[in-house]
Amino acid sequence: MAKAPLLLAIDQGTTSTRAMVFDSAGRALGRHQIEYPQHFPEDGWVEHDPEDIWQTTVTACRGAIEDAGTIPDAIDALGITNQRETTILWDRETGKAVHNAIVWQDRRTAGMCRTLIEDGHEPDIRARTGLLVDAYFSASKLEWLLDNVEGARAAAEKGRLAFGTIDCFLLWRLTAGKVHATDATNASRTMLFNIHTQDWDRELLARFNIPRAVLPEVRDCAGDFGATDPDILGAAIPVRGIAGDQQAALVGQACFEPGMVKSTYGTGAFVLANAGTTPPVSENRLLTTVAYRLGGETTYALEGSIFVAGAAVQWLRDGLGLIGDAEETADLAGAARDGSGVVMVPAFVGLGAPWWDPDARGAILGLTRDTGRAEIVRATLDAVCFQTRDLLDAMAADGAPTETLRVDGGMIANDWLAQRLADLTGLPIDRPAVTETTALGAACLAGLGAGIYGSIDDIANTWRCERAFAPGMPAEARDSRYARWKTAVNRVRTETAA
Repeated sequence: MAKAPLLLAIDQGTTSTRAMVFDSAGRALGRHQIEYPQHFPEDGWVEHDPEDIWQTTVTACRGAIEDAGTIPDAIDALGITNQRETTILWDRETGKAVHNAIVWQDRRTAGMCRTLIEDGHEPDIRARTGLLVDAYFSASKLEWLLDNVEGARAAAEKGRLAFGTIDCFLLWRLTAGKVHATDATNASRTMLFNIHTQDWDRELLARFNIPRAVLPEVRDCAGDFGATDPDILGAAIPVRGIAGDQQAALVGQACFEPGMVKSTYGTGAFVLANAGTTPPVSENRLLTTVAYRLGGETTYALEGSIFVAGAAVQWLRDGLGLIGDAEETADLAGAARDGSGVVMVPAFVGLGAPWWDPDARGAILGLTRDTGRAEIVRATLDAVCFQTRDLLDAMAADGAPTETLRVDGGMIANDWLAQRLADLTGLPIDRPAVTETTALGAACLAGLGAGIYGSIDDIANTWRCERAFAPGMPAEARDSRYARWKTAVNRVRTETAA
């Protein structure tokens, strides 16, 4: 009897690396997850050690295979999903990074981006890439590395250095330097990729002074990305799928029809709406991005990005010591006084969509003598819901109203938060049976690339709703709380953004 296909997914995130083994029905059979350090060299700077990313990836993969009770030779295909925009520049000869990875949250190039906007370049960049000019994306980070790491520009121009987002770096390492490639979703987050021509944009490379020699090949999300070196994981496992984490979650949530919307809650939170094969144009400062590219055909998405979601809960734990574990937040939030008026704006690294204010900073407003940790915890979870409503309202204004929101990510295992999200957005919330949909999406793409799934319809047939949450809060109460949120946001916004 033929064995059931097994798929290994690498989910390389901002604060941890996870690997999972799935069967072709989308059931998780094994997993292993490892947190790793964050580095904050200066205010607004965020870095990762690429060796931490590599070592946790290898360890997580080995652990997930062991947890699944299988062996590396039994894995049919591997998929990679990753924190997007995070930028690494490495030596092609040694495979070593020339500097720490500059994380998507990093704001060191905000001034460079502001100059581009002031000089009138944003409309052209947006027309080509679908992105607003912001330090969030990879282009200015790569330019900074080339200009600030001694000898980097000269080495890059001679073809000795390679650039990549995390997926690309991991693929290079996994294949022992044989494959320097990325997929269209990750490429679309660099601010160097033309989403219409589906290629690196010559004029943008010139504007950011990026040598084309450092760039990877851009491929479909499902296909042949080589195979892992047998010495790394114990077998030559075919790599058959790659997508950025939010696009992988869109696939894992089976949002394959135009108008379907998912929201993922991890370190940040990201709402993506499938927009079909024609790239949408937002009038409300949302992003146009590649949802997935399969068989050479590109599907686009409208996206809103929240920079801080789960990271705010992590701050409650590690920064303030208000909680010992994220699981405590449900009981604490439920015990908070109704109508306390406390509002938390978690603008630790600026505000994302639809505000796009890199200089805004966080605040807790409405404090009184009887404010306790329960009220602050509830305000933190409420901030996640209000930021989601910001994005959904912007999408509706762009002509893409949401009927049902499919949610995923570690935060959403919290029943209190899932219900609160329904209450504060006024939308039905569907939570899937597998909430690690970033990893699931990577596995699905690998299965598609390996021929285990014949089409995206086969993937859609594996999706299951574990629990639905219906809104129960009166509209007047919901809108009153949201108005208080918007007042608080305006208090922390900078004059240049306002």
